[in-house]
Amino acid sequence: MSRILFVEDEDRLARSVILGLSEEGFVVDREADGEAGFWRAQSDPYAAILLDLRLPRLNGLQVCARLRAMACHTPVLLLTACDTNEDIVAGLDCGADDYLVKPFEFDVLLARLRALIRRASRSHESILACGDLSLDQVERRARRAGFEIALSPMEYAVLEHLLLHVGVPQSKAVLAFSIWKDELGPNSNSLEVCMSSLRKKPSASGGPDLICTRRGEGYLIEPHVESRGAP
Repeated sequence: MSRILFVEDEDRLARSVILGLSEEGFVVDREADGEAGFWRAQSDPYAAILLDLRLPRLNGLQVCARLRAMACHTPVLLLTACDTNEDIVAGLDCGADDYLVKPFEFDVLLARLRALIRRASRSHESILACGDLSLDQVERRARRAGFEIALSPMEYAVLEHLLLHVGVPQSKAVLAFSIWKDELGPNSNSLEVCMSSLRKKPSASGGPDLICTRRGEGYLIEPHVESRGAP
């Protein structure tokens, strides 16, 4: 049973959509303003978010942009009466996955919503995340708090390995083997230089460094923890 967040300030439309989705087996939570919707989206897991564009307190574009900046990857379907090309581009550029213009047929909304949930379920396993740090294994891109982090192939390989083993220390030998399939690697200094560079990049957005050193055990990623020790 999929749980949906519906952020809509128009009561009549909200009641109609919630009734229809409930009859289709969805569980729907509703918020009537953008700020409440933003906080609800972060506090509870949802299969998708239906987000009105014109909302009190925070509009839909602001809500969507802030969610993406917080590394929230829940599919977002924007609902709005604005149908100009500029509005559509603005909605998609802020991180929305789809855009539906009011008035709309419920069957169209339902089909769009189901398509978003299917796409998200297929791609879910390709995203590794810890706190506001995420790595897309399909696109081979890393982001921190919504900002993309430029990585060399070696840095990508190290970060991917650490994200696959969050909270578990990884020794230099284990990391070298995961990259070069050889416990020694080309030389130990290469890994240390790579780690030194990599550790600076996730914190460039202003957040705490997620890559830590546990003396005698190795490197690891822990959420919201400052790095301890030098590589």
